[in-house]
Amino acid sequence: MKLILNQEVTGLGAPGDVVEVKDGYGRNYLVPRGFAQLWTKGADKQIATIRRAREVREVRDTAQATEISSQLASLTVRLPARSGEGGRLFGSVTAADVVEAVSKAGGPKLDRRLVVLPHPIKSLGQHTVTVKVHPEVEATLTLEVVKG
Repeated sequence: MKLILNQEVTGLGAPGDVVEVKDGYGRNYLVPRGFAQLWTKGADKQIATIRRAREVREVRDTAQATEISSQLASLTVRLPARSGEGGRLFGSVTAADVVEAVSKAGGPKLDRRLVVLPHPIKSLGQHTVTVKVHPEVEATLTLEVVKG
């Protein structure tokens, strides 16, 4: 089955890529979740617009990526969150919350899909967050969740 990817799928490709997958994987997982759409002969215009949008969002080269990485490493990010007894949060900190906190702290503009949270942040204190700035460059960010 031929599909056009709408967003990044780990191990498969980036938005705008045309991929060949097994029928069940495409029909039962990728298409219903909006990760991909069926490929047609007339889809070349769609592929071009998806790729243009990706190029605007993407970091151009590794030099720019390392610059953003160093900015993130030197940045102190504080995120106020509501918490209860013992420092447990009501809910958890999401990637969108991290991106908003970085922009409020004066950091570079990030895409929430680049933020990697290995486990949900559900407590106050300092946490380490990884940001995939470029396929070859990862930045480590120290996030301090404070009572808010």
